[in-house]
Amino acid sequence: MNFSTTLLLILALIAANLPFLAERIFFVVKPKVGSKNVAWRLLELVVLFFVVGGIAWLLESKLGDVHRQNWEFYAVNASLFVVFAYPGFVYRYLWRRRGA
Repeated sequence: MNFSTTLLLILALIAANLPFLAERIFFVVKPKVGSKNVAWRLLELVVLFFVVGGIAWLLESKLGDVHRQNWEFYAVNASLFVVFAYPGFVYRYLWRRRGA
């Protein structure tokens, strides 16, 4: 169980930063003009949140019964996912120079 938790946290950290590091929309389509805008990055962040949640559900179902959760659980997980995305946001919008 400890390995599953560590794997899930590392996966969530990587997935939260991918939208800010990749220039392709959903890692496949290259934008027609310039680079991706913030709306695409936020949409990718939401989709990856649900993908990581699905993987977490699969890992939990392999260990035994899946525990039902209330809305507070999902609100805390969404907040944690946004906190995990902070390094990618800083790299994309605050740290790098515009011309780079």
